[in-house]
Amino acid sequence: MKKGYIYIIISTILFSTMEIALKISAGQFNPIQLTFLRFLIGSVILIIPALRSLKKRGCKLRGGDLIFFALSGFICVVVSMVLYQLSILSAPASVVAVLFSCNPVFVILFAFLLLREKIYKHTVVSILISAAGIIFIMNPLKISASVSGIVLTMLAAVTFALYGVMGRGRSQKYGGVALTCFSFIFGSTEMLLLILVTKIGGVASFLSRSGLGGFANIPIFSGINIQNLPALIYIGVFVTGFGFAFYFLAMEATNAATASLVFFIKPALAPVFALIILSEQIGANMIIGIILMLIGSLIIFIPGVMPHKFKILQEINEKSTENVNDSI
Repeated sequence: MKKGYIYIIISTILFSTMEIALKISAGQFNPIQLTFLRFLIGSVILIIPALRSLKKRGCKLRGGDLIFFALSGFICVVVSMVLYQLSILSAPASVVAVLFSCNPVFVILFAFLLLREKIYKHTVVSILISAAGIIFIMNPLKISASVSGIVLTMLAAVTFALYGVMGRGRSQKYGGVALTCFSFIFGSTEMLLLILVTKIGGVASFLSRSGLGGFANIPIFSGINIQNLPALIYIGVFVTGFGFAFYFLAMEATNAATASLVFFIKPALAPVFALIILSEQIGANMIIGIILMLIGSLIIFIPGVMPHKFKILQEINEKSTENVNDSI
């Protein structure tokens, strides 16, 4: 259990520096190129523990598994993480970090819609409080140019949550590390194919004429030099590779609810890093939003910490409802 909390601390620190590292590197790489490179490097870092996980479970990958990895990789890497990278260009790193951390709320909604999992009263309260936090961070009375970044971040969080719900049933079969690794491999491969398409003359010309020049003739490895290589290594190896590896190690050493502390602590820690490293100011609306999102996240987390007490309260509530129905 102690190892589990050490893994949580390491993963939280790495994930909390993600937006800052991407912000620093944003002007040195094409955003699509950077997304491709970081997940390619991350998949290489995870491949050995992923193969060990499959061997330990006696799991052999078949055609249906490869199709699933192709779909999950597309949603996670090609859709969610590209939106996420684009949001970094449009909004402050601290805002992106906090808003993206609300993805567990969308996980609950997708689990209800797709997996028919129950939504309890404390979950509804959590969602409402988290939504209030998002509104405070957006600060609708003073909408700024970063509104596009906020929208992109929320879309990234929604699609990342969809990826998480898709992998729920499969994670027991493959293991979290293997699920992530092979999704990264397929997602990186799909991104490479899309990048190659943008290099076709007709496609590149069409994108440029349509005002999408940033998506035309996307580089693959060009632009990497001795100056930006350390940042690329940090993003690919530490943030993406080790960050996810320690997150799933924490999940295996503790449980999913405890490991999710990573996303509960990150909204408070990431803005502090952004203030120290990028000198991004933390306004009053940002502070209120962070507090509300932390409260909302903790409300979801409490039943995981005290499952027995929560179960008793739930049973009492259900019996009370039955008594009311009987009397009617």
